Amino acid sequence: MNTKTPKIKQRCRWAQKPAMIEYHDNEWGKPVHNDRALFEFLVLEGAQAGLSWETILNKRENYRRAFNHFDAKKISRYDQRKVRELLSDAGIVRNRLKIASSISNAQAFLEVQKQFGSFDRYIWQFVGGKPQKNNWAASQRLPARTDVSDAMSKDLKERGFRFVGTTICYAFMQATGMVNDHARDCFAR
Repeated sequence: MNTKTPKIKQRCRWAQKPAMIEYHDNEWGKPVHNDRALFEFLVLEGAQAGLSWETILNKRENYRRAFNHFDAKKISRYDQRKVRELLSDAGIVRNRLKIASSISNAQAFLEVQKQFGSFDRYIWQFVGGKPQKNNWAASQRLPARTDVSDAMSKDLKERGFRFVGTTICYAFMQATGMVNDHARDCFAR
């Protein structure tokens, strides 16, 4: 008779509910180099401002549908009719400023791609092209910002991006694996 109990995976404390566990286990902290995926995270992190990530994660598929699967070229051409359509879409955060920033950010994103060859090449320069690995204990509170996220935020704003404050930039860095903030005892570290 086997009396061994299955070993429970140790995760970062914030990953409690099924959607958050799925996100934690399969995405958070894993390096992203695809421009469309990077743009998606930039839009979603901006949409999160003042809300929980769980709220945005639960609306993610609606965002993909509503925002043409984060095709920056299409989003950059959204007109007032499309903005009205988005403002009436209960599946996303219906905030006029956040929707407008998604459009202007798409335009700025395309300019960065033109200048650097890819958004990936531009954004990863802030961490020297490789993930920064932190060494946090599960009980430690993660920072909301760093000098790197400050620099990223400042540069993005100078390039015309909006909803890219330093806290949003740090969350973006965590989401896209530019920084690995999994706790020391987390299996995903």
